Amino acid sequence: MASVLLYDGTCGLCAASVQFVLRHDRTGTLRFAPLQGTFARRVIDRHPELAGVDSVVWVDLSDAGEPTATAVRSEAALRAVAYLGGWWSLLSAGRVLPRALRDVVYDFVARHRHQFTREQCLLPHPDQRQRFIE
Repeated sequence: MASVLLYDGTCGLCAASVQFVLRHDRTGTLRFAPLQGTFARRVIDRHPELAGVDSVVWVDLSDAGEPTATAVRSEAALRAVAYLGGWWSLLSAGRVLPRALRDVVYDFVARHRHQFTREQCLLPHPDQRQRFIE
């Protein structure tokens, strides 16, 4: 089953996070889409509980390419590091913490993310463009 990581397309920290995943990705199967795009709108239409979510979103896809399951906030971030494997998967140990506590930390970073980096558009390398969905 393929997965897509939805991210804020106007957030510098989010763009840097996507670049980090791309640099450390061993399998090259994860795809990316901005929250402001048409794919994200399709996911939100299918999962209305995501309406208004201002968070990274991990989306599992069916074999037909339809969004089946989603994870947000710290759970989405933990799925991303688990996907990377290797030493990065050690960060998945964060699951021992209660989700509420993990999300408090996630929300703090999310609230201040525009202070950490300047706003920028993510311009993928030409070799990576096929992994991005509008």
